[in-house]
Amino acid sequence: MYKISAHLKTKKQDYSHLSPAQPIGIFDSGVGGLTVAKEIKRLLPHEDLIYFGDTKHLPYGEKSKEAIIEYSTKITNFLLEQNCKAIVIACNTATANALNEVMQSVAGKVPVIDVINPVAEKVSYEIHNNVGVIATKATVNSGLYKKSIRKHNKWIKVDELATPLLVPAIEEGFKNHPITHAIIYNYLSNSKLKNIETLILGCTHYPLLIDEIKQYYGNRVRVIDSPNIVANHLKIILDKYNLLNDNNHQPNYHFYLSDLTKNFEKISKKFFGKTIDLELKVL
Repeated sequence: MYKISAHLKTKKQDYSHLSPAQPIGIFDSGVGGLTVAKEIKRLLPHEDLIYFGDTKHLPYGEKSKEAIIEYSTKITNFLLEQNCKAIVIACNTATANALNEVMQSVAGKVPVIDVINPVAEKVSYEIHNNVGVIATKATVNSGLYKKSIRKHNKWIKVDELATPLLVPAIEEGFKNHPITHAIIYNYLSNSKLKNIETLILGCTHYPLLIDEIKQYYGNRVRVIDSPNIVANHLKIILDKYNLLNDNNHQPNYHFYLSDLTKNFEKISKKFFGKTIDLELKVL
């Protein structure tokens, strides 16, 4: 199990004040975090979920670190106000730029799960020599994937490539489209990724294009399923602190958006069914 932040080592976590019946809070800049939420729903079918999509401010990858910290901490505080028993930062850019600030906002009240450290740890302990990471500019600039992987295994070669056009294309609904095909080919043919054996999709939006990415590589490169890794890590954490909900047979899924978008509505209903609650909430 990975260590989220250095300042947590000094204090044993006590979540005895939390109840299994409380919801899980998840946030992202837009539709990307739905790939994580979908896996959590599949793996933990009795849990209530509250999702915040900050569609008003996307893409986070083009924002300053200060702005990302402001958005992330505001959303975290909102999810705490909604009585969430855990916070999942379902956004690589928010993780890379605001994880410590989110941890400070939470102040040990609930577990915080991010989308980089569980993936980095799993990759570092498996058989991987040359790993590529595609992500937003802000995530690549942080260098967090390389640092996190090499912290566990200094022998792995990690090459990171910023792929900023993918998030806007996904948010505009361009899936299985000539536009995304062209963008994917342009990025994945970059010389930085020439010798990789494994590719980490370092943005939660990117699994929405995983079939197209796998089609580009064929069987030459292993593409990591990050949402599945994160959902499994969340399950381990909740189980460790006796916070798994096994008795809720009619779970509630509530979605808050800072700006209502058709594409979010379309994807969320595809993943969660047509009866979901979708609510505008500007923080």
